[in-house]
Amino acid sequence: MAASDRIANDVTGPQRIAVLFADVCDSTQLYERLGDAKALATMSRCLEMAREVAVRGGGRLVKTMGDELMLVFATATQAAESSVAIQEKVSSVARVDGLRLDFRIGFHFGEAIERDGDVFGDSVNTAARLVALAKAGQILTSSSTMAGLPETARPLMREVDTITVKGKQVDLDVVELLWQATADLTVISRRPLLAVTEVELHHGASTIRLGPATHAITLGRDDYNDLVIKDQRASRLHARIERRRDKFALVDSSANGTWITFEGEDEFLLHHQECLLKGRGRISFGRPFDSSLGEAVSFACSDAVV
Repeated sequence: MAASDRIANDVTGPQRIAVLFADVCDSTQLYERLGDAKALATMSRCLEMAREVAVRGGGRLVKTMGDELMLVFATATQAAESSVAIQEKVSSVARVDGLRLDFRIGFHFGEAIERDGDVFGDSVNTAARLVALAKAGQILTSSSTMAGLPETARPLMREVDTITVKGKQVDLDVVELLWQATADLTVISRRPLLAVTEVELHHGASTIRLGPATHAITLGRDDYNDLVIKDQRASRLHARIERRRDKFALVDSSANGTWITFEGEDEFLLHHQECLLKGRGRISFGRPFDSSLGEAVSFACSDAVV
């Protein structure tokens, strides 16, 4: 029995597989330029071409979602080789009415669970995040997946970025697989130590320190928040502060907005918006700062090398 068939039949629990998303870029433009019928036919041929390439490489189609394929492989190497084969195949196809068809691809190797023919779990979420970051003609994977690839693939890998992924406590190192590598390619080495912003928050007698290990905290009127704001103009879940790689962002989700002041600058309003914290300042909830209320949060940012 082929490895890809075992993936389809085993539903006994979590298994380690490679999940790959391949997305046709600029499909909206394709429909606008070609019209619905021709665009749909072109898209279908393109997706079928990618599916056939992936199946020959040991993969199995899980589902098609509009202009995107979701595929699974038994190994990271199969996923990497099929990603390159898909890009090479599509790049060899002639333009359609002057439009070049491109895929963007993201894949990740890790745990997943199959149920009723679909696949779920951290690997799926991570691969979906990677394909969303990819540009036309690009293949992105994670550093943990890269570590499982043969040594011969290492010269074709280039570190791209480190991102914070919702629900994950550890940042994701994003790596590009360079399928059009040339002899003069300079492989980027690992980035130097990163200066990560640390934030100290003060609210009444409470102090909270945010650092590299912090993913996010919430602020609002309900008691389940990390910082509870006892002001009726504050929403139950008013705002959150999220780490974005090496910075922290204040994100408003309230009815009445969040007012923020950076030291030496004018106060301004965030309403379903966000901004990066810097220096020193204060945050007010649902109304401009009023010293008599005592519900503002003061903050101070500093940098720590990790």
